[in-house]
Amino acid sequence: MAEGVYTEKVMDHFANPRNVGEIKDADGVGEVGNAKCGDIMRIYLKVEDNIIKDVKFKTFGCGAAIATSSMVTEMVMGKTLEDALTVTNQAVAEALGGLPPVKMHCSNLAADAMHKAIQDYMKKHAKAE
Repeated sequence: MAEGVYTEKVMDHFANPRNVGEIKDADGVGEVGNAKCGDIMRIYLKVEDNIIKDVKFKTFGCGAAIATSSMVTEMVMGKTLEDALTVTNQAVAEALGGLPPVKMHCSNLAADAMHKAIQDYMKKHAKAE
């Protein structure tokens, strides 16, 4: 791989991803995939009093997909669901110090998977009330 293609932060989150795994009794699960590149991300949430208490991910994909999954979990941990929903695709990429243009679609998946997990939680929670 060419030098400087990925930032140090991207490489750190790829080599040492945070919050990897799954939550068996998750309150919300979001999954997205990109058929073009084959990336698949699944994000699991544990929510208490509208706060994300735990978040884990499983990603099948390139280094950027793993790094963005890791970063988005760090960005939302401890936040309210509403705050987590404001995390954008661009914000994930910026938090990593940027991504090569050809990899921007990977950062889009991380935010989308997070939003789907929150929507899944909200749908389940609405039925419980």
